[in-house]
Formats: sequence, C-alpha cells, structure tokens
Amino acid sequence: MPDTRAITTRTPGRRHGPITRLMSLGDIGQLIKPFVFLDYVEAPAGGGPNFGFHPHSGIVTLTYPLNFDIQHETSTGQVDQVRQGGIEWMAAGSGIWHRAQPLPGSAASGLLQGFQIWFALPPSHELAPASALFLQPEQVPVAGPVRVLLGSHGTAVSAIQAPWDLNYFWVTLRDGERWTYQPPPTHTVAWSFAQRGQLHVAGARLSRELAVFSEGNAAVTFVAEGDCGFLLGSAAPHPHALVLGPYSVHSSAAHLASGISRIAELGEQLQRRGQRS
Repeated sequence: MPDTRAITTRTPGRRHGPITRLMSLGDIGQLIKPFVFLDYVEAPAGGGPNFGFHPHSGIVTLTYPLNFDIQHETSTGQVDQVRQGGIEWMAAGSGIWHRAQPLPGSAASGLLQGFQIWFALPPSHELAPASALFLQPEQVPVAGPVRVLLGSHGTAVSAIQAPWDLNYFWVTLRDGERWTYQPPPTHTVAWSFAQRGQLHVAGARLSRELAVFSEGNAAVTFVAEGDCGFLLGSAAPHPHALVLGPYSVHSSAAHLASGISRIAELGEQLQRRGQRS
C-alpha cells in the first residue's frame, strides 16, 4: 500500500561552523511543537564545540552523542559523564545554567557527530525546579532498528519520565531494508532527519535533510539506500503559543519574565564563585 503521508517541508538546515541548525522556533519548530530547536554537530575530534556556562529556562534539552563521550556540569554543582550512544537530559524548568564538552580521545573515527534537541515544556512544568538525568548507552532501550530516546516503541520504553505524549527515536537500517512506523493515535505531528545514507520516504529521497510529514496519523514507510541512520519524532501537538527569549522558551510573557529573573540570579551566583566572567 502506498504511503498516504506527504512531505510538506524539507530542509538541509543552516550550517554555522561545526553546527547545522535543522529547526528553530522561527521556522520549522513552529510547525512541529513541542519540538522547537534541533542542532546536528559534526566536527573534527579535538575541535568540537566546547560550551561554557550558559542559561536556559522553560525547555528540556536532550543531547545524543553518536560517537563521542560528553562531560556535563550544571549550576547546581552536578557533574556527570555520558558515553557515546547515551543520553544527556537537562530539564531547565524555572532556570538553570549548564556547560558541556566532548571528552578528549573519545571519538575513534576522528569526527564528532551528535544531536541536541530542545523541547518546549508544557505550562505545568515550565517553572518547575531544574534537573538533569543521564543514561548510558546500555540504558537506552532498543526495539528492532529503533533506539528509543524518548517515549516507547513496542515493549521498549524510555526510563525518562517526559511530560509530553511524544516519541523520539534513532533508527538504523541496512541497505535495502524497509521499516514502517505507525504513530500512536494522538501523534499527528511527525518529522525525520536522514543523517547517514539515502532514505526513501513518501516519494522523496532524503540525504542530510529534515522532512516534516503532513498532519495526521497515517503510517510512514522508510526504505534504506545504503546503510542509513535517521532521527524520527512524533507527538501530540503542543497547543500553546510560545514566547522566545535569548535562551528560553515559555508559554507566556509572565513565565518568560520569571525565567529570565531566575537565570540572572543564578548567573550572579556563578559569577561570585568565579565560574563565569
């Protein structure tokens, strides 16, 4: 049976040095909320991004390092490491500062590759206390070709208790393999990004491109040309208009003001401790 789900938007993103911004709230992120920002990192080992302390509020960031290890530190003093294929989860809530850096020598291929996505929190969670959680690769559940980064697929269920009706997967297919994804009934938002190989879907051939599928619940069939790796997201749509700050996303101007105030307070604390200039 042919696919009934069309591609409505496709883009290679905008590259700035080692980072390709694939979606933002100013473009595709408006179409597929609660997914609002997505960056793909590809950089020479030893020359990857090294982010100093910076703030967020109102969002969750999920970092998925494909082939390198990360060290992460928050303004609460929590320091953790996650190995390649694991998950770095940081719920900013009412406000937090954090920083992360690739661990030297951890990318055997000499090329760092990975993703960071932002999700807009629902109003019930966007001013909650901040928290961070890390899963090592063996803690990320697998079902067939799918690594479940968030949500569930079959009997594979993420250990992360996310506050949305949402799935976020990393899928790998060998040359010629076919795989069909049937979203849950409530998931009318869906998209994918073909990172490796040539991915045939909905009448298109994708390579290093993000595709947004038409609204609805129809299944989507993927066919690999060459060995393929791709992200796939689906969700119930985020029903709120969003207000964007320099480092924050909130559902109202009042919540944004609260997040900015908390960020400033935490920044002053870091400055007094000599952790930021």
